Amino acid sequence: MEVTQVLLNAQSIDGTVRKNAEESLKQFQEQNLPGFLLSLSGELANEEKPVETRKLAGLILKNALDAKEEHRKFELVQRWLSLDGNAKSQIKASLLTTLSSIVSDARSTASQAIAKVAGIELPQKQWPELIGSLLSNVNQQPAHAKQATLETLGYLCEEVPPNVIDQDQVNKILTAVVQGMSASEVNTDVRLAATRALYNAIGFAQANFINDMERDYLMRVVCEATLSPESRIRQAAFECLVSISSTYYEKLAAYIQDIFNITVKAVREDEEPVALQAIEFWSSICDEEIDILEEFGVDFTGDSDITCFYFIKQALPALVPMLLETLLKQEEDQDQDEGAWNIAMAGGTCLGLVARTVGDDIVPFVVPFIEENIQKPDWRQREAATYAFGSILEGPSPEKLIPLVNVALNFMLSALTKDPSSHVKDTTAWALGRIFEFLHGSAVGSTVITQENCQQLVTVLLQSMNDTPNVAEKACGALYFLAQGYEEVGPSSPLTPFFQEIVQSLLTVTHREDAGESRLRTAAYETLNEVVRCSTDETAPLVLQLVPVIMMELHNTLEGQNLSSDGREKQSELQGLLCGCLQVIIQKLGSSEPTKYVLMQFADQVMGLFLRVFACRSVTVHEEAMLAIGALAYATGPDFAKYMPEFYRYLEMGLQNFEEYQVCAVTVGVVGDICRALEEKIVPYCDGIMTQLLKNLSSNQLNRSVKPPIFSCFGDIALAVGEYFEKYLMWAMSALQRAAELSTHVAGDDELTEYTNSLRNGILEAYSGIFQGFKSSAKTQLLIPYAPHILQFLDGIYMEKDMDDVVMKTAIGVLGDLADTLGSHAGSLIQQSLSSKDFLNECLSSEDLMIKESAEWAKLAISRAISV
Repeated sequence: MEVTQVLLNAQSIDGTVRKNAEESLKQFQEQNLPGFLLSLSGELANEEKPVETRKLAGLILKNALDAKEEHRKFELVQRWLSLDGNAKSQIKASLLTTLSSIVSDARSTASQAIAKVAGIELPQKQWPELIGSLLSNVNQQPAHAKQATLETLGYLCEEVPPNVIDQDQVNKILTAVVQGMSASEVNTDVRLAATRALYNAIGFAQANFINDMERDYLMRVVCEATLSPESRIRQAAFECLVSISSTYYEKLAAYIQDIFNITVKAVREDEEPVALQAIEFWSSICDEEIDILEEFGVDFTGDSDITCFYFIKQALPALVPMLLETLLKQEEDQDQDEGAWNIAMAGGTCLGLVARTVGDDIVPFVVPFIEENIQKPDWRQREAATYAFGSILEGPSPEKLIPLVNVALNFMLSALTKDPSSHVKDTTAWALGRIFEFLHGSAVGSTVITQENCQQLVTVLLQSMNDTPNVAEKACGALYFLAQGYEEVGPSSPLTPFFQEIVQSLLTVTHREDAGESRLRTAAYETLNEVVRCSTDETAPLVLQLVPVIMMELHNTLEGQNLSSDGREKQSELQGLLCGCLQVIIQKLGSSEPTKYVLMQFADQVMGLFLRVFACRSVTVHEEAMLAIGALAYATGPDFAKYMPEFYRYLEMGLQNFEEYQVCAVTVGVVGDICRALEEKIVPYCDGIMTQLLKNLSSNQLNRSVKPPIFSCFGDIALAVGEYFEKYLMWAMSALQRAAELSTHVAGDDELTEYTNSLRNGILEAYSGIFQGFKSSAKTQLLIPYAPHILQFLDGIYMEKDMDDVVMKTAIGVLGDLADTLGSHAGSLIQQSLSSKDFLNECLSSEDLMIKESAEWAKLAISRAISV
């Protein structure tokens, strides 16, 4: 096959030519993988071939080794490992040769491909000579080969876990990288590649950071690189410092003063990308200190194994003025551009983190800046003062902030309506939202909002909703937090008198011509939902009036036909917002009997609309419509059965939706809602649902986050159908047993621990539902064979000592369910269990009331089972 021509055709502007070429490549790959990869690596390495075919060949080769989805990645890795050794050697040799190509695109693609191969082979103890040959390359001229090799070492450190490379080789890699970074290196491309490679290698340098001399040397080289004449090198060096600050915080004390000096210089004088990274360094230090102080509490003492150096507290007198200066560097159009990130925004974000790190101590440093700038004629100064004020509201105590807010509030309300600058209005509305978020609500002792100023606040916010989209969106946000603060105020809310006016204003905003800008329409619906969710019984009749209004809006979106693809996307987004709104209304009205009765008169119509939403999005199911149906099922109870024949196919579609796994997870949750609503009336649909759920569990294509809810769902089904669950028992129990075995003995990072806890919780909820479902039936003896394994699982998670409170409560509940359902059959097993007694005692003395209650119930059930 003449691969060059096909690769050229694959980039043709003629669609047919392009399609045919892609098809040929696909066939070649399927029919002869070794030949396919060999010809790609040959194309990439061949200096006579066109640049664009070499680049594409390298890209296709790289994509044949890696994929985002876990299951696909696994397949590709296995496929590479099973290739003929001779073919693999030739491909790797071609890739290494390409590193000295004169074409930079070819070198760069080869670097990435080598790292992908290394990521597969090094953990398997294959390709042991790779690092040696790369290191000998670094010492060779010409400069372009050196640059490509350093780039490769950087990618390699990104792909390969640190424990795969032995320390001796790590030292050699770091030596090569640091030499490439040093000021004596004349070629800037080499220095840049080396600095970027160090960024990826920082996780490997643990042993080197423990050694004082090596650490001093590394830090000196990085700090020198922040002063390079080339701005990309300075930026990359600051990125290294950011990474070091989060990886080796405990080693920074000796360098912090020097780092402070170079960051200040960069923030004040350097180009924006460099200055942003310099600010990011201090944000990263804040993150570290916030984590340490949160974990060990305010009474932090030096005897824990992690030290807090209070870098931020010590730097306050110099750090805060520097950050306040950045707030004056706004850009003219920053409010309009949603993805904007500039020095002023970075400085404000960092200031907010500083406030969270040091609490009250920040206030005296910021107040003079606000007072000095808030009334200046230049909009930049007024906006900066408002931004500074809004930024420091999370962290300091209400006692410290409320007096300031009381002084500022009237001034801010006036600025929101009268300031000539849209920037100032935008930031003022945002700052008001922050005031309501952090200094208003039942958790805050005293509040800034009184009966007297409430009406003025609402009036000003509603008026601002007619302003430009960016200001109106922030005003919606402020109203959202205002409503949220009245969530638990009892029968009457200060917002009640304005409820009708607020709802009407928000609906008006959703119909604005420009509601598509600045997320305005979405913000208005989110705020409407929050206003409804936090409303009291007094306004229930007004919420009921909203039902036909929102139904009509949803109906109108279903009428518009023949839309462009852009139009369809907007229509679909609007349907999602309206379904979300109906969900909140249904939950609100369904939670008390009188309003539920009136709501039920709309149930058939609402359900009809939801089914039409599904029908017009034939393939993908709306998450929001699914959630709204879950709320409707909960509200209608057993009557929901009449909708099942028509709804079932969409339910099945949602359960099969592996691509949009969030939809799948939501659908699994809705199955639980329907089980609780229908109880035994769910039986006719159980075969289909259980078959699909078991299929989902055995698939390695479904995102793992959907598995815990599936297990919980087993419990919901068993609870609903009781002993009828017998026909699924064997399958469900064997799936639970496999998952239970996988979920113990998992050592990993925080993310894995969190997932393991949610998996265990799902498994335990399944066991609990199954025991309770069988409890009053004659078939409880069917569960006896499974009891030893369940106890073993409970022992296992207790011994590992890393369960969170949720798992602890569910686990002690399962121990109780086991005793309660199996009686004397369980009694002797529980007495033989390694840890049941210790676990029970630990839960009985827990400070968490829910755990304690579950444990007291379990204790009672166990003593009954043992005494039988």
